[in-house]
Amino acid sequence: MKRESGSLDISNRIKSIDFFRGLTMFMLAGEASSLFSYLRQSNNGFLYFLGNQLEHHEWHGLHFWDLIQPFFMFIVGVSIPFAVAKRIKKGDSQSTILQHALKRSFLLLFFGWALYFIAAGTLVFRFQNVLAQLSITYLVAFLMRDKTVQFQILFSLMLLLFIDLAYRFFPLEGFNHPWVNFENLGAWVNNKIEGVEKASTWATLNVVSTTAHTIWGVVCGKLLMSDTNTHDKIKKLLMASIFCLIVGYALDFFEITPIIKKIATVSFVFVSGGWTVFSLVLCYYLIDVKKLLNKIDWFFIIVGSNSIFIYLIFSIGGNKLLTKIAKPFVQLFFDWTGPWYVNTFTALVVWVGMWYLCYWLYTKKIFFKI
Repeated sequence: MKRESGSLDISNRIKSIDFFRGLTMFMLAGEASSLFSYLRQSNNGFLYFLGNQLEHHEWHGLHFWDLIQPFFMFIVGVSIPFAVAKRIKKGDSQSTILQHALKRSFLLLFFGWALYFIAAGTLVFRFQNVLAQLSITYLVAFLMRDKTVQFQILFSLMLLLFIDLAYRFFPLEGFNHPWVNFENLGAWVNNKIEGVEKASTWATLNVVSTTAHTIWGVVCGKLLMSDTNTHDKIKKLLMASIFCLIVGYALDFFEITPIIKKIATVSFVFVSGGWTVFSLVLCYYLIDVKKLLNKIDWFFIIVGSNSIFIYLIFSIGGNKLLTKIAKPFVQLFFDWTGPWYVNTFTALVVWVGMWYLCYWLYTKKIFFKI
């Protein structure tokens, strides 16, 4: 990880991309603060519903929180054409740009596996967390950045077809039930990698399916960079979003392939991809076209400017340290409100504290990049 001092030039950038990235990371920081879990313990119906949506669906179905990882994977893809163009403008050769991409992929994998190592105390080679998956999806999307849109889309669809067929026709008894938890190809691969009889419900094979999200991000990023007029950009993105949503929900509705986040089924990839593209269009329209969020977009852009750093901070326990510091002070003033309120207020303070850490780095013009 490299620390860079200096201003973050966003004057010539599409601000909605930075906003989207920052909003995603801010939501992840909110989960790390434990606030969402306390909402699920509330007796208030709305807060309970909100907290429930901010948790992964148990299996077959979709909650809002199931979209957060696709958001992250997708926006990395969107950023690739802009990052490459910036390096070319600086005078970097294609060889230098490739070396940087390979280095970045390696570091993403290193940090992804390091998080597993820290948590387990032993080497664990999984691809379930965002960084480990990104190490693969980012590199594939980067290598395909100059291919035609038709080729990129066809390649992503071939990946989805391959993994769907692999789940359906995996021949090993006990793991030949494609959509049953712990009884499918993803579970078998997990067991083999981890050397146990019943491993995580989250499939390492998800890295194959979610590569589509990052490739689709590149396609959308190239469109936003193009000279196409704004109206046509929005129209094309909306059409792509609607198409993905129709395909994904139809596959689920007609019981062809269920929407399951934990094994990243094809229907899930299409539905989450559709909502992700729609979210990007909405951000682009409000921020870059209508300029409606100019007074608040900085709040999230600050978090996005150090996205990998803040992800690593709360992943290695920075949120727990902030909780340990904040809770005695919250109890001092709010103990009379009861345990739920104390815990909820503490989580809010921790969430704000993680944002302030990004703000402090931003004001000092310190940006951690890989």
